[in-house]
Amino acid sequence: MAAPDFVGQSFYAETIASPRIKPRTISGRLFRSALSHAEAVADLLTCAAGISAAFYLCASLPVGAPVQISPRLIAAVGGIFGLFVVFLQYRDAAYRGGGGLLQIRETERALRVPAQAAILLWIVSLLLGLRISGLVFLATIVLLPALLILQKQIVFAIVRKLQQNGDQVDRVVVYGAGDTGRGVLSALLHSPRLGFQPVAVIDDNRALAGAFVFAMGYRGRPAIPVKSGPVTPALLESLRCDLFMLAIPDLSSDEVAEFTLAAEQAGSEIAVLVSPTGQEQRRTESIHVDGLQFASSKQYSNTWFYAMAKRVVDIALSSVLLVLLAPLFILIAILVRLDSPGPELFVQKRVGINGDLFDMFKFRSMFEDAAKYAPSPTSSSDPRITRIGRFLRRASLDELPQLINVFLGTMSLVGPRPEMPFIVEGYDARQSRRLQVIPGITGLWQLSADRASPIHFNVEYDLYYIRNRTIAMDVAILIHTLIFTIRGGI
Repeated sequence: MAAPDFVGQSFYAETIASPRIKPRTISGRLFRSALSHAEAVADLLTCAAGISAAFYLCASLPVGAPVQISPRLIAAVGGIFGLFVVFLQYRDAAYRGGGGLLQIRETERALRVPAQAAILLWIVSLLLGLRISGLVFLATIVLLPALLILQKQIVFAIVRKLQQNGDQVDRVVVYGAGDTGRGVLSALLHSPRLGFQPVAVIDDNRALAGAFVFAMGYRGRPAIPVKSGPVTPALLESLRCDLFMLAIPDLSSDEVAEFTLAAEQAGSEIAVLVSPTGQEQRRTESIHVDGLQFASSKQYSNTWFYAMAKRVVDIALSSVLLVLLAPLFILIAILVRLDSPGPELFVQKRVGINGDLFDMFKFRSMFEDAAKYAPSPTSSSDPRITRIGRFLRRASLDELPQLINVFLGTMSLVGPRPEMPFIVEGYDARQSRRLQVIPGITGLWQLSADRASPIHFNVEYDLYYIRNRTIAMDVAILIHTLIFTIRGGI
């Protein structure tokens, strides 16, 4: 069914506000990944600075024989010591993103890890024959915990500040108002590094409907409202739930399946409390909250390095191609204008990552009076297509202006194709998963034999790409796209 030529702003607002499609500055998952790496870098720099300060402090003390150590050696030792600390923190899951009411684990690590790293450094110095005073190691063990604790508090405050406007935070609904649920709520509220904001509790006890669960803590006891069950997709959608956490131990497999189906229909992720003897599934993320482990339905995300490398490649290649293809752009624009009345470019609203709407650019291949929002032509004989438009579509030259979208960041060279809002409005939960990544100019679907049918009828290609995407896969898709284009396959 075709949409009208003009789709009003209210329609766009409704599309963006859909519970399954949540726009945000940066995804909570990417924010947590970037935060963990930033914490590791901060730890490394803090430790390097701490041991360097210990060197200079001990050199200024009138104790023992003075030993001259070059600043270069101090910097090298500081770097090695910082790497030791980061490695020990990583082994202790310090960068997993957990936390607790009193941040006891962070303080405990700040006291223990520097001592362990100092022992490792002392062993290395003996093996390498480095003349490092024992006072340096002692000063490091005393000085560094204070620096690490101060640094963690600064990071904690920065994260709180970044999350005040609601960005980088996933809205969490907890199932179960008992002791376990209350403990989970308190831990989430006091652990901003997790990036979760509890907004409601669902419980099947109707007597609790309208009540509030107060978080445990010494000050500022925020209250979370309790909603009466049963759990339905409509209830989760009304709460704009990003993550549904089942905080009741020993739920039956049937109950978990029922809740999982409701969450999927609402477009929410689900996390199930794992029993002490349970094993988390492979290829799923694990959420740790104050000693409790939740198996999330989220699959392992690609690293921050992949996201950064992909963006660098997109900017570099789109910039080069826009410059090299500028004469071709001008030629095509002239041919489009001479062939039929109307503008050279066709600008259309498309749905991007997390449901954000953006302007997608194409060379106009249809007559100006053709419906702007309607199913795309599937045949070159479609009467809406102009003469030059048939050639442009057959050679895929009409897609070239999307290099501008790639440069602007609204699209990528490789990714699921963006669709029109009226099509996305009818997505089910499975099809909505296409919106987890930035859309692209080309992808697996375009290379498949099913590219003649609508995209959303063949989402398995896009879902496979989302699960397995790497820089190598992106390059492979670009190579195959070039081959297909040369052969006239696309």
